[in-house]
Amino acid sequence: MSQTNTSLLDEVVQWSQETCRQQLKSVLPQLASLHYKSESWDEHIRILKIITDMFLPHIGLSELEDECFSKILPKAVTMFDSMMKEILDQVGGLSSQNTELCASLRNILQAMMQIIDALSCCVRHIGTFEEAPDLHSIRSLPTCILKVLRETFQHCKESEVLYCGRLSLVADLLQGLFKEAYSLQKGLLELLDRITLDSNASEEEVSDIITVIHSLLDICSIISNLDIALHANTWKFLIKQSLKYQTLVEEHLHHEDISKSLCDNLLACFYNCVELAEQMKNAGLQEATQSPEFKLFQKTAKMCRFFANTLVHYLKEFKCFLTKFCSFFHQLYLQIISKFPPSLCAPTLPMALSEELNAAAMVPMDALLLQLLPLRPFAEVVLLKDQQLSPEHELPQCLLLVSVLGKLNSQPEEVLQLWYTGSQFSEETPRLPLYQALFTSSRGCYIERQFPVLLPGVMMKGQAQVKVTLHQHICVQLCANVAALPPVFFPVLERCLVNALLQADTQTALLATDVWCFTARYGTAELCLHHVLLIAQLVKACSTECYQLFHLGLLLKRMVFLMTPNHQMELVMHFPPSEVENLSIWNHVLVRALSCDARHRVETDIIGLAQKALTDWQNGGYKLGQVDKVNGALLPLLVVIGGQSSPEEQCVLSSVRIITQLWLRMSPEQAKTHSVLQCTLQLLLSISAILVKDIEHQVILQALLCVETMASQKCTDQLLLAALTFLCSLGKIFIPPDSQSQILPRLSHLFGVVLSERSWLLHQHALEAFSHFAEITNHEEVISQSLCEEETKTKVVNYLSKTVNAQEDVASQLQRLRLQTVVIEQHNKRLENNKESASDKVAAQVIADPEPCPKRARQETSAEEEYSRYIQIAESALKALHTLIEGKANSTSPPPQWLESRLQELQNLITSISTARPNT
Repeated sequence: MSQTNTSLLDEVVQWSQETCRQQLKSVLPQLASLHYKSESWDEHIRILKIITDMFLPHIGLSELEDECFSKILPKAVTMFDSMMKEILDQVGGLSSQNTELCASLRNILQAMMQIIDALSCCVRHIGTFEEAPDLHSIRSLPTCILKVLRETFQHCKESEVLYCGRLSLVADLLQGLFKEAYSLQKGLLELLDRITLDSNASEEEVSDIITVIHSLLDICSIISNLDIALHANTWKFLIKQSLKYQTLVEEHLHHEDISKSLCDNLLACFYNCVELAEQMKNAGLQEATQSPEFKLFQKTAKMCRFFANTLVHYLKEFKCFLTKFCSFFHQLYLQIISKFPPSLCAPTLPMALSEELNAAAMVPMDALLLQLLPLRPFAEVVLLKDQQLSPEHELPQCLLLVSVLGKLNSQPEEVLQLWYTGSQFSEETPRLPLYQALFTSSRGCYIERQFPVLLPGVMMKGQAQVKVTLHQHICVQLCANVAALPPVFFPVLERCLVNALLQADTQTALLATDVWCFTARYGTAELCLHHVLLIAQLVKACSTECYQLFHLGLLLKRMVFLMTPNHQMELVMHFPPSEVENLSIWNHVLVRALSCDARHRVETDIIGLAQKALTDWQNGGYKLGQVDKVNGALLPLLVVIGGQSSPEEQCVLSSVRIITQLWLRMSPEQAKTHSVLQCTLQLLLSISAILVKDIEHQVILQALLCVETMASQKCTDQLLLAALTFLCSLGKIFIPPDSQSQILPRLSHLFGVVLSERSWLLHQHALEAFSHFAEITNHEEVISQSLCEEETKTKVVNYLSKTVNAQEDVASQLQRLRLQTVVIEQHNKRLENNKESASDKVAAQVIADPEPCPKRARQETSAEEEYSRYIQIAESALKALHTLIEGKANSTSPPPQWLESRLQELQNLITSISTARPNT
């Protein structure tokens, strides 16, 4: 700097405030020029301080930008950057021995603090004006200050790495630098808060405010780990400015950066909270509410709540600009839910900490979901067919779908259409219907279903809320949703139920069955009838090798209980049990579910078919080729006998007569070599277990001989299980003395054989059967004689005393379930990929069947329908009676004596009905 310039500075510093005011117009441009040309940091700072301390107070608001800020602030930022670069270049050589370098770096830090102080003077000066400034009149100030703040905070954040083990040599100055920057930012934000832009703001002003917002976003990413209060206040101002000028800036904001940064900050705070809570739990500090750890936890939880609520607010206001980023929000939801019970990867936290964390993160997630529901991209992400989720996110995804399900009832029609129907056209992004997505997601939670995880149940009648399984939780929510489902979406529900029922996972099919039964109970009786006829047709279409048969049969069995007596008779007439091709349907119907008339018709027809099959077999010379027909008739006979607690006497007598004939024809040696006879033996054992009190002891002996022969060789598990049921049932009867020597030793021997079975499944069933037999039998000697081997005796004693040999720890159990999951899912996929003709037939039947009638209001049955229904019932009953009488005419057992008088009463009733006339 020239001597003249130095003299000017020396002269100016001696001036009074009045002189400065008088000489402002002539001297300020000279000082600004000197400031711009200065190369020495000391000179630069000296001139900057003279301008801001002595001349700035006399510059009017309208002249600040043109006369001062635009001329000195950019140079100040350049000098600040050069100082920062010098520190970075020299800091590597810093040490306590290198006093010269240490002093140099400290001087630079002090100089940087002086620049920040000069900028603070600028902010304070503007604050002295009563009127709020226009952004245009100070436009250089925010931009320059934010650049300086960013560099300062970045330097402070990296100080531990930059200065390494020498931080103590400059720590006091770094702390002072941070405080000055903190104060400068606070002043700048207060200043900017006073500024207001109207709808007529220039493009330049709009650009400036956008730059401020984005600069603050950069600063937020730097200060996140420096100071909680500074971080929160910066974000508050950023969002406030975005909303304040929403119509001006919304199309220009970096919405992706803002929303992603909010998600990242929320997750960071949330994970810090979880980690702190775990540390407090492990250290036993959860009750120490005054401890520093607890206070830090509370502060972090407060920040977590702040970011969560801010994200919800930002999404609410800028929803249409955030649709591209729905995958962020989906992942955020899953990541947070995964850290709360009942997720298996969630930490176990003390109640107080868990509740605070729940309020900070889980509650806002519910509000976030409400904002996301109307967004098509969010629905597409959530309802994607192949989610490819990590194992820890399977349950959160399922709970997310359940939560969506619970919120839809209050949504408008277009939102319901978005979630319920799935994608409708090829040009749409593929998405599953919500019900199908939920069934699929539930299937992916195999470990959680088996463990099982528990969730809060529904409070009923003022009783305490209990924990329920995942299956129960989903089922209750599904049924509640179905109860309020608009009729237009009912066909979608039906299709999803069919799809879930026909896939291979049995637990998912059971869930679909539960929901279907609720739908039948909640809907009309006619709807229930329609569904039962459809299901029965599907059962009929299945082969015995088709895995869907089990699922369909279970549903049919339960649905028949929900039918009216008249509709049950319609089912009987639609699929008469007297026809062999319909027996596959009645194999899955419990007789006790039927009304008296329907039950009598089914019993009569099935027993008649069984007797006919047996007679045909006898007349055909007992050929093995006809045994399949006998077995086909025995299975529904088993259903008839086992489907009621007290079968009618005539039904029992007829069934006993049939199985007695078969037992006397059963050859143990033939059964060993022919699998079809083993099936017959299995059915006979199951039926005999039910009718054991009415079977002759010679027949029981024959049954034991057959079982003894089969048990001596490797036979099917199903046959052994049927044998166990039969052996257990023998505890109900008393064997007369003349038969005891033949029956009891064999019984003891067979129990001894099955109790030594190595298969865990058969061994468990053997223990259960033997313990039940021991409880009810009068032949106690069988018990002792069955336990000749010490090992067997020990196992039985341990079972009866409920002794647990080894307790599986949680980690081992989870690992075992993970291995099971892989095996079971592979098995299910093999079943679903196996294009058997039976499966194809079922699928074809579903497609060919007309669309189920929609859910509708209950309607009164018309008079004509009532007449028709009762006539059909009467015709059916009379035809069944006629068939029974004809059968008795050829047997040695005549019809009862009272039959003729009752028939005459019926004749009189028919005459009375035909001659009656309605009142006119």
